[in-house]
Amino acid sequence: MADQKKQDTYPLEFPCEFTIKVFGLATDAFELEVMTLTRKHVTDLREDALATRYSRDRKYLALSVTFTAHSREQLDSLYRDFTNSPRVLMAL
Repeated sequence: MADQKKQDTYPLEFPCEFTIKVFGLATDAFELEVMTLTRKHVTDLREDALATRYSRDRKYLALSVTFTAHSREQLDSLYRDFTNSPRVLMAL
C-alpha cells in the first residue's frame, strides 16, 4: 500500500517528454557511453534527441538527452546506469 501511495504522488504522468542532462569529460568515449546507456533504456530515441554544450575551456561536456519517458522505472534504471558509469560525473 505504501508503494502505491508513493507512486500516486509522483509528479510526472507517463508517457511524457523528459530531458536528462549528463556531465563528463569532453571525450568521444563519454559521449558514446551516454548514448549507449540511453539506447539501452530508450528504444525510440529520435535523431534530434541530443544537444551538446562544452565548458568554457572545453574540458567538460554537458549532454542533454530528450526522449519520451514511459515509466518511473525506466527513468530510475537510466539514472542508476549513469550513476554507475565511471565516465559520468553527474546526471540531472
